[in-house]
Amino acid sequence: MPRPEFQAPPDVFYNESEARKYTTSSRIIEIQSRISERALELLALPNDGVPKLLLDIGCGSGLSGETLTEHGHQWIGYDISKSMLDVALERETEGDLLLADMGQGLGLRPGVIDGAISISAVQWLCNADKSSHDPRLRLKAFFGSLYRCLAKGARAVLQFYADNVKQSEMIVTFAMRAGFAGGVVVDWPHSSKAKKSYLVLTCGPPLISTSLPKGKGENGEMCSDDDDDSSDEDGEKTVGIYERNRSKKRQKTKKNGKGKDWLLKKKEQMRRRGHDVPADTKYTGRKRKTYF
Repeated sequence: MPRPEFQAPPDVFYNESEARKYTTSSRIIEIQSRISERALELLALPNDGVPKLLLDIGCGSGLSGETLTEHGHQWIGYDISKSMLDVALERETEGDLLLADMGQGLGLRPGVIDGAISISAVQWLCNADKSSHDPRLRLKAFFGSLYRCLAKGARAVLQFYADNVKQSEMIVTFAMRAGFAGGVVVDWPHSSKAKKSYLVLTCGPPLISTSLPKGKGENGEMCSDDDDDSSDEDGEKTVGIYERNRSKKRQKTKKNGKGKDWLLKKKEQMRRRGHDVPADTKYTGRKRKTYF
């Protein structure tokens, strides 16, 4: 059976019947609870007894939000599916719910959020569900707005299912371009079914970010240092650390190394041979603009 993001846009796929089916499945409830607990663990919030204001991006019917409530935190849930949010209201979830498309940005005030989680939602941004959708622009808008609304040093943990390596790299690339530091933590990398990828991001430069935790392996134990340095059968590591790289400005070079000095030397040779050569000016050797 194809994955949901390949069947229809999220607001269409998660209609009223699918939203209720999703929320009443004991298997899905268990998986969502386990992933949410792991995301909260990776969020590494300070244990000071003070409730935090968190984001749940792609909150759906509030299954992941329940985990945040159980740990005493306040949360704001974003989702594009009205049917999912209707079910969340019926279930009387504790969070504030917003019907919004994360691909258009989050629209929150800068620096007001203490952390963010997202369960199985970010990969939807890699699909063009409408003719006006450009996955790259939507990823840029999402990560840019997420970076702005997080407090300095706050973390975001985004669990996602990438369809391929290229899609995963695109998600990570736009997160780094927004200014985040961090990387991907992979739990159970050798399992095709239990494998889970978490993009762990810190708002700010690498100097204020803490080291990433190890991914979980067999029996829920942390992978060893050897596992971090070696790849699995698919070539994916348990921890991948990335930093924001700014490309250097390209230096202007002349084709075949023929710059202004070469041109002046060539003109002098032509004058000695008796040819009529234009006088040297400050514009000599400058490239003319192309006119259409």
